[in-house]
Amino acid sequence: MNKILYWLPRALGIGFVLFISVFSLDVFSEYSGWAIVLPLVMHLLPSLLLLGVVIIAWKNEILGGIMFLAAGLLLFALSDFESVIISVPAIVIGALFLGRKYLERN
Repeated sequence: MNKILYWLPRALGIGFVLFISVFSLDVFSEYSGWAIVLPLVMHLLPSLLLLGVVIIAWKNEILGGIMFLAAGLLLFALSDFESVIISVPAIVIGALFLGRKYLERN
């Protein structure tokens, strides 16, 4: 059970980054050649930031869990109800990181 609680938030975090990255693929239908580079980087910025949070959470579960929770809650607070599909997974991943650390201490 402990291994599941260790790997579940990490796997979900990586899956969440991949899910967000899929939205940047629309750049290929609008641009061609070297004109793709800048729009692709701009579309991948949220994914790169979330990847950084996953890396931080891998080393420091408390800080990473707080960052995931903050990202999900901030997105939910600043957006309409349609952002639930993006914000709830981030909140769940943050709660899993924090919950594992809490259970490890007790």
